[in-house]
Amino acid sequence: MYQPFNPKSINTPYLFYTGKGGVGKTSTACASAVALADAGKKILLVSTDPASNLQDVLEIELTNTPTLIPNVPNLYACNLDPEEAAKNYREKVVGPYRGKLPESVVATMEEQLSGACTVEIAAFDEFTSLLADESTVNEYDHILFDTAPTGHTLRLLQLPTAWSGFLEESTHGASCLGPLSGLGDKKDLYSKTVEALSDSTKTTLCLVSRPEVSSLNEANRASIELKGIGINNQILIMNGLLKSYVPDDAVSAAFYHRQQLALKSVPEELKQVPNYSLPFVSYSLTGIQNLRYLFKQYSLSESEMKNDLDYDISFNELKDVINDLSESNKRIIFTMGKGGVGKTTVASAIAVGLVEKGHKVHLTTTDPASHLNYMFKNNKLNKDLTISSVNPHEEVEKYKKEVLTKASKDLDQEGLAYLEEDLNSPCTEEIAVFRAFADVVAKSEQEIVVIDTAPTGHTLLLLDSAQNYHKELARSTGEVPESVSKLLPRLKNPQETSVVIVTLAETTPVLEAARLQEDLKRAEIQPDWWVINQSLFATKTKDPILKGRAVSEKKWIQKVNEELATRSAIIPWISKEKIGYDEIKEYVRS
Repeated sequence: MYQPFNPKSINTPYLFYTGKGGVGKTSTACASAVALADAGKKILLVSTDPASNLQDVLEIELTNTPTLIPNVPNLYACNLDPEEAAKNYREKVVGPYRGKLPESVVATMEEQLSGACTVEIAAFDEFTSLLADESTVNEYDHILFDTAPTGHTLRLLQLPTAWSGFLEESTHGASCLGPLSGLGDKKDLYSKTVEALSDSTKTTLCLVSRPEVSSLNEANRASIELKGIGINNQILIMNGLLKSYVPDDAVSAAFYHRQQLALKSVPEELKQVPNYSLPFVSYSLTGIQNLRYLFKQYSLSESEMKNDLDYDISFNELKDVINDLSESNKRIIFTMGKGGVGKTTVASAIAVGLVEKGHKVHLTTTDPASHLNYMFKNNKLNKDLTISSVNPHEEVEKYKKEVLTKASKDLDQEGLAYLEEDLNSPCTEEIAVFRAFADVVAKSEQEIVVIDTAPTGHTLLLLDSAQNYHKELARSTGEVPESVSKLLPRLKNPQETSVVIVTLAETTPVLEAARLQEDLKRAEIQPDWWVINQSLFATKTKDPILKGRAVSEKKWIQKVNEELATRSAIIPWISKEKIGYDEIKEYVRS
């Protein structure tokens, strides 16, 4: 079904790699670049990821100037830093207002421009400038981009109203206010770049996924969104496919069968995209030698893995997290982390563990209700545990309708079109869902509330800013409900609220979790615990491929324990998914 991926079969000059965090975009892009360079092509590899680990994979320091990679004569690479570009862009937009508007208003404007959308626009600006340099483009046979722009960003670039100084004219509760204002001088350049992206003779979009339901759904969403704006030349790369398993190893067998089950749930739209596979390998995809191995089916030998699993540290377990949360009497508990790391499972286990310790608990999530229903199916809930689910789609539509209705009195059709697209941003969903969470918390003051999928620090600051902004400017309709106003101060109170960051012992999940922690610190929130989930390092697997991957987890476990977390716990990769209250309880048994 999935033929092996070979980048040499791609003929377009531009290749964009996109996908959910942690699926292996960077390693796939790097291995592809090395393979193409080894085939005699002159290659430029560019990262536009704010948390880029291109230099970690290639094992060389990189800047925004193309650097020749040692031992690969035809390969050059560079890191474009969208965070720095976004910082410069914010100052360009906000600078003229300093000293002319109250400091609180200027602070609000800065926060409005500190979200993911602004960083994406800044990243697009960076690589557009690179593509506009004909001398650079003509010098290479292929330019590979690690991290592609989203459909939301590209649609914003196509809206004429986006270039009219929207930030100066309206606030209206838009979630990522005016990320394009002041860029009118680049409109034609951006237009040509978007046109090149939709030209199938110039661009191939590589959708990278793992054989996991969550990353397949994300790849499908990106595919549909980008096809909607004309980027139709797409391929799907199924990364990390375990080809066989060790029959007498429960971990190996379960790992294999879980992947096969996920492959049966590939969305119908994604099945129409040409698909390829890359194997699950026993080694870390860092360094030129290992990148070359990827297309050669190489496995790490037993002798190479000897003693590499030694790590002199005593691990906390999930039960230790729950004991701490119980003893410290926390009332609001968030599980946070990127999609696919197991937040819902950890949140459910924490809720059940607290109930077992005699607390009344309300568990709420943004995952579809069927997911929690599935986790607790065929099993009666304890009388002290209640569950609810916030439907993100319904909450977003309700919020968008509210904002657009209030704004319609003051904006023309073009202005409304821009605002509507602005409200399609990731920040809008966070704000709408957080408002719904606040309502749940307000109604559950006699219980501990465990919330799966929490707002980022940017969203919390945005909501806080909206309150201040509303006081300063009557024309702002970014109103904050009373339930949110009351909840925001509680979240900053470490006596009441605890944040648990969930991650995997892999490059991207750890780096993105670290960025999330820094984001929360801006909002004066310090996570109490990190939970490393689904760790092969913590199992006794005999499968040589899985054992090799366990070795590669070690440095990320060390980084979490020694550099990032105040306290951390580890959950081993389990052979059988725990379903039902009694089985979930096994996570926290002494």
